[in-house]
Amino acid sequence: MTLINRDDTESLPVMANHELSIAFQTDKRASEYVALAKLVDQYAFDAVTVYCDAPYHPSYGPLLLMAPHIQRARIGPSGIPPSRMHPLDIAAQTALLADLAAGGVYIGLVRGGWLAEHGIRELEPPIGAIREAARIIRALLAGDAAGYAGAVYQIAEHVRAPYPLPDAQIPLQIGTWGRKLAALAGEIADEVKIGGSANADVIPLIADYIAAGETRAGRARGSVNVVIGAVSVIDDDREAARWMARKAVALYLPIVSRLDTTLEIDPELMARVQGRVNAGEDEAAARLIPDEILDRFIFAGAPRDIIEQCGRLYDAGAQRIELGTPHGVDEAATGIRLIGEQVIPALQGYRSR
Repeated sequence: MTLINRDDTESLPVMANHELSIAFQTDKRASEYVALAKLVDQYAFDAVTVYCDAPYHPSYGPLLLMAPHIQRARIGPSGIPPSRMHPLDIAAQTALLADLAAGGVYIGLVRGGWLAEHGIRELEPPIGAIREAARIIRALLAGDAAGYAGAVYQIAEHVRAPYPLPDAQIPLQIGTWGRKLAALAGEIADEVKIGGSANADVIPLIADYIAAGETRAGRARGSVNVVIGAVSVIDDDREAARWMARKAVALYLPIVSRLDTTLEIDPELMARVQGRVNAGEDEAAARLIPDEILDRFIFAGAPRDIIEQCGRLYDAGAQRIELGTPHGVDEAATGIRLIGEQVIPALQGYRSR
């Protein structure tokens, strides 16, 4: 552990050889995606992510708008459910994106959440669908025949990518909290993303799940990186940031809290939070959430708080931390600027270049 010195962040502990990325919801005008890309490119982010949540814009439109304006960071979706987008389309869109992205691209796959609510039928078996999708995508992007006779996909032997291909293999990220899908990632992926969490205790647990797959595939433990990310609200006004974060986390805490087996959260408390949310009483729901729970599921506070949270997550084994929407009380004017001007410099000496 090494200490750094900076006017507003003296003696804060940070860790070496790790990355910091930023993620956006796809609910914006075309001009806003371009403006955000230009803004984040002023700072040394390692990756820029957009989500693929229904019913928002699918990932690749926003990414294609942003790519010409991002020179530093790799970019990609986190993550795409194969139930929502066919692997043929994921491969084709990725190849086009790679043609524009100066810093490189990655592909993120997930089972997906709330699919049924949006009329999307999850492919069965769901983990098999991700395994098959990854194989087809990689074959196409490598210029190989994508012919496949699987339980989910049946593709003719002659099918190949008819478009220009990336120069190198595209890294694959799989998003999950689950034992089986994390193990699959240990076999075939480059990263696992734990979404909706800022809890250091969950990282070694997921790493153990991943290790089972790494062992099956003959890979060394730690071959697959762990990424952790959640909603973030950063502001010089610490209390304003934490209040906004409290309201944001109330909307999904009753669901995501069930995924984290390292925590014992009172189910009656979660039922009360959900009841308030369902009644449209967001502020009442937010007031029910104690600080110790808030800090396990969200990045919230002044820059110093975020730097300290990142240090704990790096200590626990995260290779990349992803700060998600909305970033600040005023996203562009405060949150992203504070991340870029204070959080990144404080961590810069300890992150991968």
